[in-house]
Amino acid sequence: MSSENSACAEMVERTRRAYIQAYGKTPELIVTAPGRVNLIGEHTDYNDGFVLPAAIDRQVVMAAGRRDDGQVGLRALDFDDAVEFHVANQRRSTVSKWSNYQRAVIWALQEAGYEVPGFNAVFTSDVPIGSGLSSSAAIELATCQTLQKLADIDLDGVTRALLCQKAENEFVGMRCGIMDQYIISLGQAQHALLIDCRDLSYQAVPLPQGVKVVICDTKKRRGLVDSAYNTRRAECEAGAAAMGVKALRDISPEQFTEYELKLDTTVRKRCRHVITENQRVLDAVAAMRVGDLTTLGRLLNESHASLRDDYEVSCTELDIMTEIAWRQPGVLGARMTGAGFGGCTVNLVEDEHAEAFLSQVSSAYQLATGLQPDIYICTAVEGAHQVV
Repeated sequence: MSSENSACAEMVERTRRAYIQAYGKTPELIVTAPGRVNLIGEHTDYNDGFVLPAAIDRQVVMAAGRRDDGQVGLRALDFDDAVEFHVANQRRSTVSKWSNYQRAVIWALQEAGYEVPGFNAVFTSDVPIGSGLSSSAAIELATCQTLQKLADIDLDGVTRALLCQKAENEFVGMRCGIMDQYIISLGQAQHALLIDCRDLSYQAVPLPQGVKVVICDTKKRRGLVDSAYNTRRAECEAGAAAMGVKALRDISPEQFTEYELKLDTTVRKRCRHVITENQRVLDAVAAMRVGDLTTLGRLLNESHASLRDDYEVSCTELDIMTEIAWRQPGVLGARMTGAGFGGCTVNLVEDEHAEAFLSQVSSAYQLATGLQPDIYICTAVEGAHQVV
């Protein structure tokens, strides 16, 4: 546990005690799966593009053990709720909807030909729900990591991510890209990952020195319904088809100028965001590798403007939070992060200004919106793994 932060250690002990209380014995194992923040590269993953996320020190912790009757018992400490069902009977719950992510992973493993045993599990999380930090993917990866260990299933990190993506796409019904599951599966401490969402290759990119990554949770819970996300995806697919390519990844910003006036106005805006955002990701990695923090910050700012104006997935609260951040001393760049319509911003702040940033942005945002934000400095951590 030496590598785990104190909050995680407390969560591990809480789930251990809850498991013993519920099931009368010590859990066989305890796993953790982090949330994630995307530094840059929003809505590019399902367009075969590039993303630059990091796993962060907010996590799901799950304690579990096998049972021999084929039943699955799940307890969600944060919802004070429990469900039980047979491992062979995977249907979405309309009552305990939180359990659909675990059910989805069981289903995806079975679809892939793996035998899943009955088991009990207790879990808790400090990844804020609806904040854009991938609480659902963290639950999926915690569940998959747990079942790998309990059933001795041999999965590499990429395969694990793909199974969990399939679980969310086909069982839960959210057509997410691969980024969330990938970074939560394969995250590295003190690094972001440049992920090529077409061939699933990645490069670890060290986070810059002298800078804090600060997350600002607007407390505006995402109004993103599945249909809005899926509509954006369909618009991108329509644009790619109109330009005769497999995905928007295949069009450079220079090539796009030849096509843009031939596209429907809305489709043109969606495509322009994705195509320029892909280039911003590559430019951001190049800037990080040479320590050009000014360019890195500018790229984050441009990303927010593109998400606000072309992809139209920002909201008043995200814009206010970002604009307040832009005015603070020591801020290199700030942008909304995640799918949008609420949730969080990600900010790069010089070390010596980070503490002042927390208090100044919090008070200014509360004055402007009446909402009390959560603002915290985050650390890049390892992906899903067993801790006990």
